[in-house]
Amino acid sequence: MQRTLPAEPERAGMTGPLRGAFATREELLAYLRAEFPRAVAAESGLSPIRGGRREALARLGAIEPVGYARTRNFLEGGVTRLSPYIRHGVLTLGEVWRHACSLVGERRERAAKFASELAWRDYWQRLYAEWGSGVWEDREGYKTGFRAEEYDDTLPEEIARGRTGLACIDAFATELRQTGYLHNHARMWVAAYVVHWRRVRWQAGARWFLTHLLDGDPASNNLSWQWVASTFSHKPYFFNRENLEKYTEGRYCSQCQAECPFRGSYEALGERLFRIL
Repeated sequence: MQRTLPAEPERAGMTGPLRGAFATREELLAYLRAEFPRAVAAESGLSPIRGGRREALARLGAIEPVGYARTRNFLEGGVTRLSPYIRHGVLTLGEVWRHACSLVGERRERAAKFASELAWRDYWQRLYAEWGSGVWEDREGYKTGFRAEEYDDTLPEEIARGRTGLACIDAFATELRQTGYLHNHARMWVAAYVVHWRRVRWQAGARWFLTHLLDGDPASNNLSWQWVASTFSHKPYFFNRENLEKYTEGRYCSQCQAECPFRGSYEALGERLFRIL
């Protein structure tokens, strides 16, 4: 099993510094395709998410920490999409929190959920500083009734390419590849599907996510996958169709032609997926 971080994409024989200014995004895309042919082999498109301090500040100025608490679990909810800018140091956690505080004034409890999510990111980073490459190891055993050896080491190609036949999972995989981003709830659903329904080791899913996510880092990514898998939590995370329909407003279920593996109560699904609960 792989224990190291994914390798950096190899440049095509170039040793000098990368260019940092381009007249158009098309010019940028052509340059990246020439510099990183191996990355192009995985995905040749360019994310619509724009980088840079100006874009980061515009997104920061648009956050609504109170509305975030009410709607963050919905795919169309008030999430900030600041994570790529925080990941690459364009914004700091402190900067984001100070701006959120300026919006709620003395009533900071109104931004408690927003603060909690920033705190989780800080927590993952502190653990990474302590554990290093240990974030690729199971921190605990699975609480599913299965041994680690009973999970596959390789992510099925149909999941990575969005060809499972399940409208939701395929849409999420396609969005991941094409944009480099997924709503956190979608990440949890995909991770649960990979680990619990397909019984694939979380490390395989974590490597897949890090290949594409613009905000991906081994701390937040791996330890979140471990939380879903139950190797860094007291129980496995899984979901049912009712949960998915509620937070996606039924957009995928209404068009799906597959036999739904997520249908049923949590009790019934738990009995189906796990040896113990």
